[in-house]
Amino acid sequence: RTVTETDVVNFAGMTGDYDPLHVDHEFAKQTPFGRPIAHGLLGLSLLAGLSSTAPAMQTKAFLGIGKWKFLRPLFIGDTVHVKTEVTDLNSKNRRQGRVTWCRQLLNQMDEVVQEGEFETIVACSSLRVRRDGGGTPDVRGPTTDRKSTRLNSSHVVISYAGFCLKKKNKKKES
Repeated sequence: RTVTETDVVNFAGMTGDYDPLHVDHEFAKQTPFGRPIAHGLLGLSLLAGLSSTAPAMQTKAFLGIGKWKFLRPLFIGDTVHVKTEVTDLNSKNRRQGRVTWCRQLLNQMDEVVQEGEFETIVACSSLRVRRDGGGTPDVRGPTTDRKSTRLNSSHVVISYAGFCLKKKNKKKES
């Protein structure tokens, strides 16, 4: 998704944030950025939209955003994409589970512009968990792996299938 000047002007109009850093080219030339930058919350909104269907989940509720960082400016003309990683899964009940996502907004040079965590509740019928085998996975699409895994890994991969998250098995201490 390429950020346009129209996006910035429309976001300013919608939010009332007409800070000259975003909308005044002459003012922005005098800043360390040398040109207008898009609103940070516009970048966050783009990330939310781009990640809403990848992976396709039946989201029941959006619970919050945590540890959000604005690391680089987002410029008009930047083309952005999203990297998503599941960092935690917890069953709420048989019908839904809580998912914590680490999400990053990256520019065309693969530089992280923004990053942080989203927390959602999703329908379990839209989830399937499989072992990743290590590393830090991205969220992926359908897989042929039909084995479930206990939810005690800090990194899991979500794919589409029709079963619910299993609750963590707690080890008894002796």
